[in-house]
Amino acid sequence: MDISAGIQASLAGRYASALFELAAEHGTVTSVETDLGKIDAALIDSADFRNLTTNPEISRGAAQKSVEAVANLLGLSDLTKKFLGVLANNRRLSALSGMIRAFNTIAAAQRGEVTADIASAHPLSEAQLAALKDKLTANEGRTVKLKTKVDPELLGGLVVTIGSRRIDGSIKTRLNTLANAMKG
Repeated sequence: MDISAGIQASLAGRYASALFELAAEHGTVTSVETDLGKIDAALIDSADFRNLTTNPEISRGAAQKSVEAVANLLGLSDLTKKFLGVLANNRRLSALSGMIRAFNTIAAAQRGEVTADIASAHPLSEAQLAALKDKLTANEGRTVKLKTKVDPELLGGLVVTIGSRRIDGSIKTRLNTLANAMKG
């Protein structure tokens, strides 16, 4: 498997790579990816869970018991439960968000996919999303998975981010550019 050196060099990337290798060995990549999506949502939704992962004053034992309870509550697979236990034991829960992103990147690369983060001022219709996906897939030469969010501050237009490339077609940026041109 070809994993970018940038992912492998980071702490989160090393853990994510190890988890991916184990999941691939057991044929549970999709299951683990689903589990990590649940964990990511829990990190967003629960201040208590976020605090558990970032508070250095929580002991290893308490962290292990807590993540085990969260894992059971979320209905996670055994491999993901063990992974969270290792993170708690090694005091690496604070890097969990980065590990989730790295795992998703590795899994997408294995499937020949790339993820495009789309920010728009208003929610896009299904037809708009399909057309955008088709154009990005043709441009990238591989399957593009869209991850959308609404950002009213853009005023209109889109900001598309694929990997390290950013295409900013927002009205906010155009207005800022015009304002700067008028100043100078």
